Parts: sequence; structure tokens; C-alpha cells
Amino acid sequence: MSIDVVTNEDVPQFGLLIRQHRTRIGLTQRELADFSTVSVRAIRDLEQGRARRPRQDTVRLIADGLRLGLRARADLETAANQGRTSWAVKASYEADPPAAPVVADCLFGREQESAVVTGELAGGAERLVTVVGMTGVGRTRLALEVAARLHAADHTPVLWCALTEQPGGPAGGDRMAALVRGCVEQLFEPATDAPGAAAAGEDLAAFVETVAERPPLLVIDGVGDRAARPERFAQLLRHCPGLRVLVTAEHPLEVPGERPFLLTPLMLPEETDPADPSAIGRSAAVRLFVDRARRVRPDFTLTAADAPLVAEICRRVDGLPLALQAAASWLVVYDITMLHQCLHGDPAGLLQHVAGAEGGNRLRDTLHRRLARLPVADRELLATLCARGDSFGLPDVMALTGRGVADSGRVVRDLVLHGLVRPSYDHGQSRFRILHLVRAVHLGATPA
Repeated sequence: MSIDVVTNEDVPQFGLLIRQHRTRIGLTQRELADFSTVSVRAIRDLEQGRARRPRQDTVRLIADGLRLGLRARADLETAANQGRTSWAVKASYEADPPAAPVVADCLFGREQESAVVTGELAGGAERLVTVVGMTGVGRTRLALEVAARLHAADHTPVLWCALTEQPGGPAGGDRMAALVRGCVEQLFEPATDAPGAAAAGEDLAAFVETVAERPPLLVIDGVGDRAARPERFAQLLRHCPGLRVLVTAEHPLEVPGERPFLLTPLMLPEETDPADPSAIGRSAAVRLFVDRARRVRPDFTLTAADAPLVAEICRRVDGLPLALQAAASWLVVYDITMLHQCLHGDPAGLLQHVAGAEGGNRLRDTLHRRLARLPVADRELLATLCARGDSFGLPDVMALTGRGVADSGRVVRDLVLHGLVRPSYDHGQSRFRILHLVRAVHLGATPA
């Protein structure tokens, strides 16, 4: 007697096991229905994958009808529960919508960015927003702010998944967290293709089953270099129409319907600002620096003598929040004058100094990775621009490359999205400034 083996990847493991056991002992669907008292239609739907959430008593009756032993019965029950969301998890989610993780620190200088992203997601204008930018620019902090605002406005559930955390970490025992993590893992490469793993899309189906009646904001934090699966994102958004997704990543996911949102460093004080503490102190970068300085020196104030040096320190670290916080932490050892001298006179050790070994290596690795992604011609152009100065415009790129407006614009756009240059708009003209960190770490140039 030949055994029919179902290989359709759309059929859950539970349906495949029923069919394999049934054909092994030579039963038809009708005969199994008679032995188990489960309807023929229910058995057919389970075997063909049209029914994916069998009730526990149905599983027991089918196992009895198949005369399964203890081990085979346990395997069948495990397959039946694969990807299943318990009633308690769903009821808890609907009764007490989860909020974003609690944040203890203040957010500086991101009012406009927060308002734009919150408005787009709240109004449904965008359903998939990816916040991109240099490591240390504050992508996660912005996502936390947006999530908190959406939850406060109408109790939007917030499901947070940090891909930088290993599964089974602090939230490993949380069944809802495990469900969210399983769904998110299905959205990116590599896929879960190990024997016995949930069928493709099974975790997505379980996620949708839980949240469809009260769609959340799904936050995927820290994508890194993982490649997205466009068809899985499309499947998730299609089956959960009210779902909104907020992603933080080093670069856009490149999936249909995505809205990349570039997060640039904090606003710096203008070099033309007078040596007036109140004028310089209005800069978001300076405000963050002063706030962090007071954590190590509570008596720290922005004086007329220190204000120009603080402004220059903020410029040397490009207004990156991570670098600003690290630089301010050194005031437990240095005074402002010494800190300014260290940052100005040692460009090669810039990152190591302000961020310490771990933070410095993280920023350095990010820069090397982003530069490596650029085409050779674009890297050579960046080196030339660094040698000429840290500010340039589109006409400069056209003159150096001999390319037209469209090709030159593409090159500049790639540099901006990779976080290597910072755009500015002065007197109606677009200008671009190469980060001091890029020049100091990769190109070895001494900042002007």
C-alpha cells in the first residue's frame, strides 16, 4: 500500500501528521470520522490546512480514533499547539493594552520629528515607517517617544520587539513577547526552516489572530543588517488592516509601502552665534550636553566664558546624542577647556575618547560598514570632498564627477541616507556637511 505524503508548505504540521497516521493504518477520512466522532469536513479541513486552530477536545478525539500511542499522541498535541495563542493571552492583550517601555530621560530637540512620525501613523497616512540614521543619533529614543504619544492619545497597544536582544532574554517568559518575537522573526532573513519549526507564516497567523480586533503599533527596534522579506510584510499588513509598524534601522528596508524617515543629528549652534550663553543654549545639542554635564557636575552652568567652547565641542561630535552624552560624562575628570582641547587635538582618538572602548568601537564599526556599502566611485568622491572641506553643494559634486543633476543627486542622497553627511538649507540652497567623525575615523583627516 502506498502512502500519500503531503508536501504543501501551506499545510500546518498538525494536518500533515493526521494524514500520515491515517494513511499508515489504512483509514479513509470517513472511517476516521466514524472512529473519532469528528466530522469528515473537519478532518478534511485540518488535513488541507484550511483549519489551523483545532480545539483540544478535537485533538483528543482524533488521537483516540487513530489509536495513537503516548509518544505519537504527544507529538500530535505539540503540533496542534504550534503557533496557537491561548485565550488568556488574547484576553489580557485586549483588556490591558500594553504600552511602550518606560523612559527615564528627557527628549531634546525632537519635537518636530516626533510630531511628524506620530501624525503620519496616527492618521493612517503611513502604515510602515522606518526611522533611519547613524548609530547614536537617537532612533530608539524617537521610537519610544512616538509610541508613548500614540498610547497616551487613544490607548493604542504598543508591541515592542528589540532585535538586539536575544530571544529568551528578560522577556523570554512572557508569552505575548514570545508571540511578537516569533512574528517579527518571520519578517526577516534568515527564515526559520529547521525541521519541526512552524510553517512559513504560522507565527504571522497567530499574531494576527491575537491582535486583529485591536490592531497595535508594532515597533521593531534595531534591525541592523538583516534583510527584510517584502512578501511577509505585505502579508502581515494585508491580514491586519489596522496595524501600524514603526521600524528603527541603519538603512531603509526596501519593501513596498515603506516610508523611510531620515533622523539627522541634533541642531547645532550656528558658528555665527554670539558668545552669549542664552543664544548658544537654545541649540538642542547644547541643551542635551548641559543636561548630561549636570549629572556628573550638578553645579555646571553655561557661562559666557564656557559657551563658545561647549558649542565647539558639540560641533566636533556632530550633534550625535550618543557622542554628546559620552563627551559630557568626561567632565567628571576634565574641565571644559581640557575637554575641548582633547577633542580638537586628537581626531584619531575622537570616538575612543568620547565614547569609551565599547561605544567607540560601535560607532567606528558602523562607519566602516556604511562606507563599505558605497560604490568605489562614491567612496573616492567622499574622500575628495573631505580633502576640499567639510561643506559642499550639489554643483560641487557635478563638477567633480562630471555627472548630471540626476546622477549627482542620487550619490548625495545615498551619502545622506547612510548618515555620512548632514543636509542643511541656508537661504533657500541645499548644502551638505561631512561628519567630523567620518573624516577623523575613516579618512584620517584633521577637522578644520
